[in-house]
Amino acid sequence: MTNRILICLFFCLSFFAYLPTAQAEDGYRLWLRYDQVNNRVLLKQYQKTLQHLVIEGNSPTLQVAAQEAMQGIQGLLGKNLSHSATDIKNNTLVLGTAASSEVVKSLQLQTQLQGLGPEGYLLLSTKHNGKKITVVAANSDTGVLYGTFHLLKLMQMGQSIQNLNLSSQPKTSHRILNHWDNLDRTVERGYAGFSLWDWHKLPDYIDQRYLDYARANASIGINGTVLTNVNANSLVLTEEYLLKVKALADAFRPYGIKVYLTARFSSPIELGKLKTADPLNAEVRQWWKDKVAEIYRHIPDFGGFLVKANSEGQPGPQNYGRSHADGANMMADALAPHNGILMWRAFVYDNNVPEDRAKQAYNEFNPLDGKFRENVMVQVKNGAIDFQPREPFHPLFGAMPKTPLMMEFQITQEYLGQGTHLVYLAPMFKEVLEADTYAKGQGSTVAEVVDGSLYNRKFSGMAGVSNIGTDLNWTSHPFAQANWYAFGRLAWDHALTSEQIADEWLRMTFSPNPQVVSTAKNIMLGSYETLVNYMTPLGLHHIMGWDHHYGPGPWIKDKPRADWTSVYYHRATEKGIGFDRTKTGSNALEQYAPHLQDLYGDPKTCPEKYLLWFHHLPWDYKVSSGRTLWNELCYRYSAGVDSVRQMQEQWQQLEGKVDQERFKQVKSLLAIQAKEAKWWRDACLLYFQTFSKRPIPAELEKPEHTLEYYQKLEFKFVPGI
Repeated sequence: MTNRILICLFFCLSFFAYLPTAQAEDGYRLWLRYDQVNNRVLLKQYQKTLQHLVIEGNSPTLQVAAQEAMQGIQGLLGKNLSHSATDIKNNTLVLGTAASSEVVKSLQLQTQLQGLGPEGYLLLSTKHNGKKITVVAANSDTGVLYGTFHLLKLMQMGQSIQNLNLSSQPKTSHRILNHWDNLDRTVERGYAGFSLWDWHKLPDYIDQRYLDYARANASIGINGTVLTNVNANSLVLTEEYLLKVKALADAFRPYGIKVYLTARFSSPIELGKLKTADPLNAEVRQWWKDKVAEIYRHIPDFGGFLVKANSEGQPGPQNYGRSHADGANMMADALAPHNGILMWRAFVYDNNVPEDRAKQAYNEFNPLDGKFRENVMVQVKNGAIDFQPREPFHPLFGAMPKTPLMMEFQITQEYLGQGTHLVYLAPMFKEVLEADTYAKGQGSTVAEVVDGSLYNRKFSGMAGVSNIGTDLNWTSHPFAQANWYAFGRLAWDHALTSEQIADEWLRMTFSPNPQVVSTAKNIMLGSYETLVNYMTPLGLHHIMGWDHHYGPGPWIKDKPRADWTSVYYHRATEKGIGFDRTKTGSNALEQYAPHLQDLYGDPKTCPEKYLLWFHHLPWDYKVSSGRTLWNELCYRYSAGVDSVRQMQEQWQQLEGKVDQERFKQVKSLLAIQAKEAKWWRDACLLYFQTFSKRPIPAELEKPEHTLEYYQKLEFKFVPGI
């Protein structure tokens, strides 16, 4: 076979970090642990099925795929695969594309591969010249890498690989992590240490963590990373920093990952010494074209820009009387000749606009539908306020049929317990993705808007604000790794269930032990609703601490911006509580489809999880349980605390069944979570009680301290700000 290049791999010292005897279970290996299979029947099956490796092609990506296969199989099976330049032997693993592999070509897989696109893959058990082989085939080298990770995942999860015939392809084209990392290595809303990117040592030193980061992302199909904070610094666009960015791009490229940067709109002034950044100014437009050309000279496959403009003090086109489309199109035109994309964030609101903050992004962007260039994606947060524990889906997802909309989820837990609470976010992501916009009648889900299928969009994407830092286990809380994992899996295939994803992650990250999986999965699947109950039940939102967003602060008021206070949102009075967004209030409901206006507009049909989001209701309003609204709030807050205590009891059952290091860490963090859940419950109920004038039901646990005690609490140096 003339095109066959057999790669003989060696194992560098870093590989031994993946061997079970080399280090304590500190969480660094994430879901790529590759510990030896302890089921003897399966181990024997795997050892029989995979004995040799042939990889046809010599690209850096195929080399990475081969190295991953060798490392993974060596760890899982406790033996190395043999490799030889001779013909295919029995029980050979073949990695390749139809273009690079004579074996793949001879199997006539073109029809099966044709529908898998540039990143999809096929896993197949078959025969070649009478020899049993396992094939990982794709249309691209990156697809082969993704397929290799899938094969290893099957083995980690204890599934048979004897009669494989499965394929997979991503539902979205751009699956991107947004790092809110600053050049000084601090991380905005980061709770896992400092930024991974050591700009001082770049470009000359490539930390092993960069490669392990890329491996982890590739294993779940993430194909892009925005390296810098949306509150951007122009410095990253200078020649000095572009050389550093190039070094990261070179390290990530074999893993199928493109790099992106955040672009500060005022860069032509700050770097180019122009007098304006007006997007219709000829000199400004030329400056961006020249700057983009400079970037592509260094990084030929640069992904493009992410821009936050005219929001929270960031400069933008509105400074010059121009629209968001004017600003986005100017930058998109500079990127288009290089096949770059422009992601323009729709997170805009203005304290000086006398309008419900929940309406402002829609009001600004909906009139611009169809006015953006083809390579512009408008990046929209899952909800209209700001990554709250629970929000209805953003109304823009049903209102811009001519514009690709990119979902923006927050993986980091800014409003969800930050670095110490166990909250599995797949149920929250799924709740939004499965929501029906009714944009083209019933069944027009948010997911179909995001993946481009509803309106046949060329570009589609999902972005996740990263929770990754320099902590040894990457994410601070061991279970926060599951949210990184879940984001990648749902960006690849939003049809996956929260339970499926949790099951995968637990088996690979902790143990395939049925009791461990069952118990820990039960904790994970209930954790999101638990947190909503002890923080913001029944549609309450934005009642956290001032600025740092740590802990409860429903009393926050009298700040420079009303829309950064809690009283703006809950609107509690002696008569009732909640934000009226119906026709009698802000009428934010008007931004949704008529069916949803009817559903949400009547408190009797409005899902109770959104009740106080859309309605201001009296304290004695009867909810579905038969309780008054006040009593229901008390029960919901108390249920949240009780559920965390149950999580503690469930985790305690796993002592001795998971490694001692992570068992102790999670146990300690659950103790913090229980204490803080109680703090949330006590502080919020005592505060809202000053308006309701009603007692907490006698059968419920009473607050430990006075309201004044909670209001006087102050916190210094909270992470993430």
